[in-house]
Amino acid sequence: MDVGWISISANVSWERSQTASTTHLLEELNMSRRRRRPAAMLAGLLVLALAASLSPPTPVAGTAAAGPSKRAVPLAELTVVSERVAFGLQRPIAITGLPDGRMLIAEKNGTVRAYHPDTGLAADPVIDLTARIDTSDNERGLLGITPAPNFARTGMLYVAYTSLPAGALTLARVPINAPDRLQVLLTQEHAEYGNHNGGQVAFGRDGYLYWSLGDGGYANDPYKSGQNLGTLLGKILRIDVNRSCGGKPYCVPYDNPFVRTPGARPEIWVYGLRNPWKFSIDPADNSLWIGDVGQGLIEEINHVRPSQRGANLGWSCREGTPVFDETQCRPGVRLTDPIVEYDHYMTENCSIIGGLVYRGNVTPEARGTYIASDYCSTRAFAVRPKSTGGYESAEIGTFPTQPTAFGADVNGELYVLSDLPGWLSKVRFERVQPTPTGGATIR
Repeated sequence: MDVGWISISANVSWERSQTASTTHLLEELNMSRRRRRPAAMLAGLLVLALAASLSPPTPVAGTAAAGPSKRAVPLAELTVVSERVAFGLQRPIAITGLPDGRMLIAEKNGTVRAYHPDTGLAADPVIDLTARIDTSDNERGLLGITPAPNFARTGMLYVAYTSLPAGALTLARVPINAPDRLQVLLTQEHAEYGNHNGGQVAFGRDGYLYWSLGDGGYANDPYKSGQNLGTLLGKILRIDVNRSCGGKPYCVPYDNPFVRTPGARPEIWVYGLRNPWKFSIDPADNSLWIGDVGQGLIEEINHVRPSQRGANLGWSCREGTPVFDETQCRPGVRLTDPIVEYDHYMTENCSIIGGLVYRGNVTPEARGTYIASDYCSTRAFAVRPKSTGGYESAEIGTFPTQPTAFGADVNGELYVLSDLPGWLSKVRFERVQPTPTGGATIR
């Protein structure tokens, strides 16, 4: 049975007693050593979707109300079209928009390039952090970049990378015009294995910074990090970078879910993640959309609203919804299911590339739709909450080869990066006649 991906409208949380030929980034995202389940199990799987000193944080202004536009059309009536607007990038890995209309593109080696639709791709990098970046493993490098909410006034950027000499996961801030003034905010040792680094950074509309970290590397959650609240590995963090507390260059927001949990790291916002390589925050409602790369069977998309803070997304008790390691499943623990998951069986899928919720104005029919892809198949996945509950999903075309990251410009219009070709493409939507897909399964 060739199962693509299925979305099922249901609650995203449940509670139960638990017992009993592309290399480079493909290798990176697959965690270098995927271990596939037997084909018989894969064939029987139905892919489910069911989950100090400075001023106070500067809230990010909201845009449209959460949910789809009033002019939204069924997803099956949309398709994506990508137009290449720049090339010559060297392993582009992250992209973010600036208030002045520029797009900043992080290259894995540690350089940051600027693109503007009027002037194209600048020849020289705006920032060069190569002297700080450990690129000794295929997954190590400069991984994430985002501007401060007050960037127009301060010129401050926040970056995530693996640092020399031993690949520590590092969060830092750096003025765009003074990279020598980079300040490290938080680090997590990550020396033994070079993969599963996470690395996405983003500000929420609450003014706090969110940062994703992988589970520690290799395969099978070797440190059992996913379910361990005592480590930052396998988590998404939420911190206040506008204040200093307890000798640290950041504070922990008082409403973080584990502030009063003995033995837990208070920075944690959600946990149970394997390699949340790409996530984004919908500016309309501050919810997280997370693409979590799977072990070898399941790729998943999780949607975590602010009311679900502290959500346990399951790894390594589960990979997607199937049980992965029973020793990590604890009776009575509440798990939040992915809203979409898909497998690799008899498909070209390999690694989820989490994207963004479209909040632009060029295509109001698509507003409120989450867009993602897969590094190998390049399929364009669209997911949208229903006003009646649950989610609508569809496959709406393909993106250029080897997508690595999505970004939005100041107007909310989407761009996508391509890895080894080194391309930047602008994404737009077109209306099409719907094609029957046989229910929710997309083959």
